[in-house]
Amino acid sequence: MKTPIRFDSIADFHAFCNLPNPEHPLISLIDYSKVHYIVEDKELRWIQNFYSIGLKKNVHQKFNYGQQQYDFDSGVLCFVSPQQFLSLEIRQNIQVEPTGFLLLIHPDFLWNTSLTKKIRSYDFFSYQVKEALFLSDKEENIMIEIFKNIEREYQSNTDRFTQELIISQIESLLIYSDRFYERQFFTRKKSSHELLYKFEEILSQYFENGSLIENGIPSVKCIAEQMNISPNYLGTLLRLHTQQNTQQHIQNKLIDSAKERLSTTSLSVSEIAYELGFEHPQSFSKLFKQKTKQSPGEFRKLFN
Repeated sequence: MKTPIRFDSIADFHAFCNLPNPEHPLISLIDYSKVHYIVEDKELRWIQNFYSIGLKKNVHQKFNYGQQQYDFDSGVLCFVSPQQFLSLEIRQNIQVEPTGFLLLIHPDFLWNTSLTKKIRSYDFFSYQVKEALFLSDKEENIMIEIFKNIEREYQSNTDRFTQELIISQIESLLIYSDRFYERQFFTRKKSSHELLYKFEEILSQYFENGSLIENGIPSVKCIAEQMNISPNYLGTLLRLHTQQNTQQHIQNKLIDSAKERLSTTSLSVSEIAYELGFEHPQSFSKLFKQKTKQSPGEFRKLFN
């Protein structure tokens, strides 16, 4: 298997796609219908050193982000952060021309702006490909208009306001994406509820089949992997539907299991801590008091 191509700059990506040099070295809006590249293999693999936000339609090729795969046969918005591994399965003899836009943003463009750190707070940059954002026609038009505003600004004569105006447009794009993702979590109720049920089922099984003693307290990543979704996607789903994140749900499950053992068994606090996957009883007691405002011993006295 060949080593992935590295795109260190936006100019590198333009050259590979047989596009003219970017009009701005650190930000570029690409019309996906004009992308043309030649590859000898059936799979294109690459790593890019910039953010990309893609609105793509009719891309009849399998796109992989990490280990996940997605078919872009409808209009979706996906987000990729720098240094991520991506691949594309090349399909031949496709009649329908792909359309859409690809916004490339080099991290250096964000330097010393409001987005320098803030962009990392948007969880969707680490979602899996299959967790892409599906847009309504109205939402799609909003996004395209912002894309075009960004393009118009960097194509005009650059002055001291250019970067600030583009940054404000990128911020709008990300805020709208956050809003539309929240809409998607709620409008796709069946899918969301199925994931919530699966989360509860996996967590319950973990607590009931001896995994706590063998493997310790489950991590957010461990639970997400069993659900075949990204940790951030799981966290957002739980936060929107239950007002608690994944870690809080795991801790609540630990406390419920601890209460059951404290009230129905004669096991010592240390033994209960061990059964619940804690290496040190002190850590268990600290969490229990933090969550219940009582020590394990004080709680147990209520039942004696």
